[in-house]
Amino acid sequence: MKMDRRKFLEVSALGAAGALFTGFTGAGTIREAEDKLKESIRKSATRKQVFNMCNYAAPKIPTVRIGYVGVGARGGAAVTRILNIKNTQITALCDLREKAVKENQKKLTDKGLPAAAEYFGDDYSWKGLCERDDVDLVYIATPWKWHVPVATYAMECGKHAAVEVPAAPTLEGAWQLIETSERTRKHCVQLENMVYDFFELATLSMVQAGLLGELVHTDCAYIHDCLEGAFGQPVTDPKEEHVWRYKEQQKSGNLYPTHGLGPVSMALGINRGDRFDYMSSMSCNDFGLGPLAERLAKENDYYKQFTKLKFRGNTNTSIIRTVNGKTIMVQHDAASPRPYSRIHILSGTKGFVQKYPLPGKIAFGHEFLPQEKVDQLVEQYSPELLKHLQHAANIVGGHGGADFIMDWRLIDCLRNGLPMDMDVYDAAAWSSVSPLSVWSCANRSNSIDFPDFTCGSWKTNKKVDMSLRGGGDTDIAEYLKK
Repeated sequence: MKMDRRKFLEVSALGAAGALFTGFTGAGTIREAEDKLKESIRKSATRKQVFNMCNYAAPKIPTVRIGYVGVGARGGAAVTRILNIKNTQITALCDLREKAVKENQKKLTDKGLPAAAEYFGDDYSWKGLCERDDVDLVYIATPWKWHVPVATYAMECGKHAAVEVPAAPTLEGAWQLIETSERTRKHCVQLENMVYDFFELATLSMVQAGLLGELVHTDCAYIHDCLEGAFGQPVTDPKEEHVWRYKEQQKSGNLYPTHGLGPVSMALGINRGDRFDYMSSMSCNDFGLGPLAERLAKENDYYKQFTKLKFRGNTNTSIIRTVNGKTIMVQHDAASPRPYSRIHILSGTKGFVQKYPLPGKIAFGHEFLPQEKVDQLVEQYSPELLKHLQHAANIVGGHGGADFIMDWRLIDCLRNGLPMDMDVYDAAAWSSVSPLSVWSCANRSNSIDFPDFTCGSWKTNKKVDMSLRGGGDTDIAEYLKK
């Protein structure tokens, strides 16, 4: 039987994807996985947008009542931060583990606040939280597989959803978030804290003011040596939160793109005048996780289960091209002995900025400016929002204060009926890099298209507005009361 070159490449690519790709999509066979992915990509060609959530201002909520789903390390820190923000009330706490719920409940009672309703002990106890009448916002910090189910159910129950990164591990999940958000007109915000880091906010203002000219290329990354904690500590209780993490490490691709990608996407105006067009992705072999599992298994039998698994490569590099002809390099490496870096690079026709190694640098030619001049420009272009919050952010903290600004901004927009900086289309586009990169890596780095999650509205959507807007009437000192 004759087979043309294109058909041969398609069949070869499917064979290369193998069980890894089917496991990632949840499909039963390689062909089903391929069809499922392609259908999600084609969807934007025929789908009509029900309602445009970009720049949408929901009705004001004077006091935002919050239910937390997932209150372990990340979610527990979010509970602590919100206690420093006025006009909020924690009304419900949920986690699979009773211990985590009780620990966070104590944070409320120690401050003399009303006790929150408690949900724990069952995989689906979060449904009861979402159904409550005294919850306006569901704040989701669960393992990744629960992000889409909890967020969509929360919106169906009439609640806004704020979900940790990545918001949607699959393209199907991304469309579910979009369709639910548009139909219910409830916000679905991806909790990308690095959008609110100080240097990133200042450089976004520089871009919007034209200081760098037109951006032509950006670099970004998540490089963080997390190797030693990859498999956690030996446990017998399956409810322990770190057990789920090793399963994600079996996918070869860019598994955690949004910390670097979020800030540069804002600067490029992604989904607001431009959008991701297509991407290619390549990973090296695994030189870290497999050898670590072998070493640990010699010390403790608990780790033998990990020696049978095939893990992702140490470093992934993905290249994205936008519709307007801009390029983005996105890297991921959490298994190599490298210094921490998010590589924030914006390259324009008039100027260049770079963060990592610290401190941030700026250039308008062959050499970087003296640090004193850089500091002056950062101060000059820091948005009013940052100047308003920086003192409180430094005290409350959370990734240098970025977490606090992210939470404050979320509450401020809900309280004052303002559009969100990050909407459901951003959550979908930034998260989609992961499944698309897995496909590309499994197919010899062939390029693959992005869906247009906005269904064409990216052409007219307004740029994100990082001005202070509704927060000018808020007394920062009130945040810091004990």
